[in-house]
Amino acid sequence: MSDLENFTPKLTADGSFTFVSQEFGESFHSHYGARQESFFKFVKPTQLAIAAQKPILRLLDICYGLGYNTAAALQTIWAVNPSCCVEVIGLELNPSVPQAAIAHHLFDNWNCNYIGILKELAFEHQVQTPYLKGKLLIGDARTTISLVSQSGFWADAIFLDPFSPTQCPQLWTVEFLKQLALCLHPDGLLATYSCSAAVRTALLSAGLVIGSTPPVGRRSPGTVATHFRSAELKDHSALTTLSQAEKEHLLTRAAIPYRDPQLSDQTEVIEMRRQQEQQTSSLEPTSHWRKRWLLGTQGRDFIGTNGFKAPSF
Repeated sequence: MSDLENFTPKLTADGSFTFVSQEFGESFHSHYGARQESFFKFVKPTQLAIAAQKPILRLLDICYGLGYNTAAALQTIWAVNPSCCVEVIGLELNPSVPQAAIAHHLFDNWNCNYIGILKELAFEHQVQTPYLKGKLLIGDARTTISLVSQSGFWADAIFLDPFSPTQCPQLWTVEFLKQLALCLHPDGLLATYSCSAAVRTALLSAGLVIGSTPPVGRRSPGTVATHFRSAELKDHSALTTLSQAEKEHLLTRAAIPYRDPQLSDQTEVIEMRRQQEQQTSSLEPTSHWRKRWLLGTQGRDFIGTNGFKAPSF
């Protein structure tokens, strides 16, 4: 069986398809809608429809996957400004994933005019047109991100889209997110689907300020981040203030971040390091926070104030 045959399209609620990763045991996208997730969790929070008025836009797509986030970005940008020059760098561990998306014709119902571009990027790992310069870096993102940083690439938008922190903690660590912060333009925005307290703490530790993004399909919000000075000077409209429940969540043991000092540790080592730090922490147990805000129910997701839905731990 070829690598491409390892991926079977799975229908999601908005009519678009995704894959399930055999390695991580998770779907690449929410079952609520793969396509809508790209637009509403990544493109909209990074305000690309506004940024598209610039002559040049740079995007950094962490865990390129099927290519949906990049496709949604290009569609949004060029609908506003067809002459905007876009530079895209995607980081992806498994090149078979974007290739399988093309092979299974998953963009056919997207009304997307850029399938040829996406195909070239998937199979050749680079593409260049008068208005696009794209590159797909294959390998562990902890290694390839250093190539991006060293090149001086400053992204106007970063899409942070790995598998969940519990399955792929190595791409949610303080150290990795600090590398992303170095690649984020002073006025740029980073968006992720995760509202994990550990992820938000790591973003703060990377010197960024954070806000919530609206829920999409489910009641859990995402997170958007930018540099402190940018938020301070521009009163960034992208940064929706955290609810009181979310703020208090960051003061519990759930907020202890993942750490990977040399950007090379195995998943088990990263998880054990965090667990040990949690066990010796003087922070409030997360169960106390759950009881205070979520009526004492445990073991599931709950709705808090402002529609905030706490992730399970």
